[in-house]
Amino acid sequence: MNALLRLHRATTRFDDCIAALGGSVLLLVIRGYVGWQFFKAGLVKIQDWQSTLFLFRDEYQVPILPPDLAAVMGTGGELLFPALLFIGLFSRPAALGLFLMNAMAVLSYPALFEFECPAALNDHFYWGALMLVLIAFGPGRISLDAWLGRQGR
Repeated sequence: MNALLRLHRATTRFDDCIAALGGSVLLLVIRGYVGWQFFKAGLVKIQDWQSTLFLFRDEYQVPILPPDLAAVMGTGGELLFPALLFIGLFSRPAALGLFLMNAMAVLSYPALFEFECPAALNDHFYWGALMLVLIAFGPGRISLDAWLGRQGR
């Protein structure tokens, strides 16, 4: 039993250090990675606005919203929410916004299912899972949210 306890202590010796810094670094990487994926999509949309409008009118089947409004809101969200994630400001609401946009993208683009695009569909699932991590655990210590939280104490 003593050998088992010594082995356990040896393997968990740095857990507090890793949790304190490593968790924040990992959350920073997740914020950057997920944010960059959506930010790139937003940049593509504003570079060719006519194509974006065509896609929202003829390809995407966004429910309830008129296609032109959906294009503006989708592009705005793809540019605003990632910017907030990059700096770590309002990170949970930004991650939630991207999570909902991601879900809407999957639901409103039937080609993902019709043409069986498993790689594209998997990307959306991975991004969704990473955003759930941000929603659940927050942005970490390397963020404006954490800095503002320390200022308020």
